[in-house]
Amino acid sequence: MGYHRAGFAVDGCDIVDRPRYPFAYHRGDALRYLADLIATGEIERYTLVHASPPCQAGCTLTVGTNASQGWGRPHVDLVASTRELLDASGLPYVIEQPNGRAQIRKDLTLCGEMFRLGVLRHRNFELGRWATAQPAHRRHRGHVRGHRHGVRRDGPYVAAYGNGGGKATVAEMQAAMGITWTNVREELTEAIPPAYTQWIGRAYLTARQEVFA
Repeated sequence: MGYHRAGFAVDGCDIVDRPRYPFAYHRGDALRYLADLIATGEIERYTLVHASPPCQAGCTLTVGTNASQGWGRPHVDLVASTRELLDASGLPYVIEQPNGRAQIRKDLTLCGEMFRLGVLRHRNFELGRWATAQPAHRRHRGHVRGHRHGVRRDGPYVAAYGNGGGKATVAEMQAAMGITWTNVREELTEAIPPAYTQWIGRAYLTARQEVFA
């Protein structure tokens, strides 16, 4: 949605049905789909590729709390294979991952407070074949509301992940992130606010104009 608001025509791909996705959509393995686009030359009709590989292998929750408690299960890390295909595409690209141990360059880090949102939701972005300056990281206004490690806190942000422990309701997540087109909890907990990709899309268009100026 953020790229759409920045002026892009958007195509999406995921391995499961996303009937609430508001743009052109292909269901299938995203890496296989990207490889097919490259092989057929169809990739040339695109301007920019944004990839969000599954984050569970290296996210903070997996390598922190879950690992310390013996919870969870093994996860496949697809970052390297995603980058390999993105490099082969010849296009500028963005790889998004949460804080944790994901093996990406942190060329850009965005936070909900930069956009005065009701979530913090820090996300790191590796930028391929283009660059932009890192915006200032605003000071947080307080804590994320809810229980964490046995401590209950109030604060201006909601926890848009998981269940229990004071986590946000579906309505709270929608309002905090600015997402109106889905009310599916699993989709909301894995989403990033469209303000992030709108900022990135505009930054890319600015950088592109500077190159051709």
